Amino acid sequence: MRSLVREGVDVLFGYPGGAIMPVYDALYDHQNDLHHILVRHEQAAVHSAQGYARVSGRVGCAVVTSGPGATNTVTGIADAMIDSTPMVVICGQVGAPLLGTDAFQEVDVVGVTQPISKWSYQIRRAEDVAQAVSRAFYIARSGRPGPVVLDFTKNAQTEMVDYEPVSVDFIRSYQPFPCPTDETIASAASLINEARRPLVLVGQGVILGNAEEELRAFLEKAGLPAASTLLGLSALPTSHPLNKGMLGMHGNYAPNVMTNRCDLLIAVGMRFDDRVTGKLSTYAPQAKVLHFDIDPSEIDKNVQTTLAVVGNCKQTLPAVTALLNPASHTEWIDSFAPLHQQEVDKVIQPAIHPASGPLLMGEVVHRVSELTNHEAVLVTDVGQNQMFGARYFKYSRTRSCITSGGCGTMGFGLPAAVGATFGAPDRTVCLFVGDGGLQMTIQELGTIMEQQSPVKIILLNNNYLGNVRQWQAMFFDHRYSFTPMANPDYELLAKAYGIPARTVMERSDLDDAIREMLDTTGPYILHCVVKEEEDVMPMTPPGASVDEMLFEVKK
Repeated sequence: MRSLVREGVDVLFGYPGGAIMPVYDALYDHQNDLHHILVRHEQAAVHSAQGYARVSGRVGCAVVTSGPGATNTVTGIADAMIDSTPMVVICGQVGAPLLGTDAFQEVDVVGVTQPISKWSYQIRRAEDVAQAVSRAFYIARSGRPGPVVLDFTKNAQTEMVDYEPVSVDFIRSYQPFPCPTDETIASAASLINEARRPLVLVGQGVILGNAEEELRAFLEKAGLPAASTLLGLSALPTSHPLNKGMLGMHGNYAPNVMTNRCDLLIAVGMRFDDRVTGKLSTYAPQAKVLHFDIDPSEIDKNVQTTLAVVGNCKQTLPAVTALLNPASHTEWIDSFAPLHQQEVDKVIQPAIHPASGPLLMGEVVHRVSELTNHEAVLVTDVGQNQMFGARYFKYSRTRSCITSGGCGTMGFGLPAAVGATFGAPDRTVCLFVGDGGLQMTIQELGTIMEQQSPVKIILLNNNYLGNVRQWQAMFFDHRYSFTPMANPDYELLAKAYGIPARTVMERSDLDDAIREMLDTTGPYILHCVVKEEEDVMPMTPPGASVDEMLFEVKK
């Protein structure tokens, strides 16, 4: 407990059990220092820690017991690893003398989690606790962040030792903050100064590096248009004139097309995920590629670079900016407008301002964003709710888009939103979730009930596993195999948990219901009955080039 407090931990998300009980007994005496949130499932402890970390920039912390308690965290650990979320997961374990005996609730936690974590370590002696905890937090937060797992044997929890504070700030062979040479910085600036059609791809690395202001200075000095990955959203305000939208399969048309027309692609803190690149062999073949990233393993992994600047973008961006020639690239930037207008006319306007018919997901997201003055934190689950949320929510502040990117974990949204309310208690947290994803972790309504966590839950209910149904419509001849979904009475469920709720089916009631939700102190469930067979468009079909986007589903 003292080691956790020393690392700046103030909130723990967890679930007690036999092999972690001594830790919980110690926690009983530290409730003034550490606020423990009792979740209803260990997976939710990890997702809540993720939500906390993503919105606050601090290391999230989860505490669970051994065996199934530990294995229930695996999905969240894998999710945090691919999305670079700083987190420490403390798992109970059987006593050291019982290791390898198949004792009750013994699982090889280190073996299971090593491939999906930055570091996984088993504490076998009480005298190793302080060192292990400090090392875990240093690894989790430094360099490219990620999850760390501490497997805590029971004997190490019960042995007595004099506490001596430990501060780890160096590990031999671990270099979290590489520094590029002056020659590399100069070469990067030259590439940008020579470009006539540059395009910046903004990834989550900008947010993780707290480099939002450095990014803006970089873009504005050289007149560089930019577009964001899903996890990079909110690094640059939506309203910024150089912000050209979102990249990727369901991103905006203009930046995706311009990826294959630019002469210099400048990637900042992103990993060229397949949902961004589309078909790799046709991805920006005409462009030179300049890649800023803190992780050397990402360089040339998917896309061959012309030049890599390896380091923290909070330091590397200003170094390059200092050498840039002021520029505007007006003609190039203006060429985005006709493409954007095509998307507005064919997709955006019909999605957020429908003339008639049932409620649409896009218009619900749009109105919530408008009525929160674009200042709320967007949390999504995974699926159509995620894509509509990302596309039609607007961002005025950083760390405002919390979603499961690389792993695409259904069930992420509800517990992550709970964590976000503790990580940013001064902000409005709006969760957009589908009927499928909500039911994967619906037990966390119990956590919300107990904590009165002020999550504004906007349930977009279309009675389908919507994203899978869309793919079945597009690529499987409308054969809806096990995607229609029977749903419970969500208002009755909300009542059982003491959470105010309202169902909206008519467009004329939407704004009033949103205002009621926002004016309600504490949690709220806004159950929106939306069009059943709505599609997220535009879309780059799997295996297609990034600029081969469809504006509608072919019937």
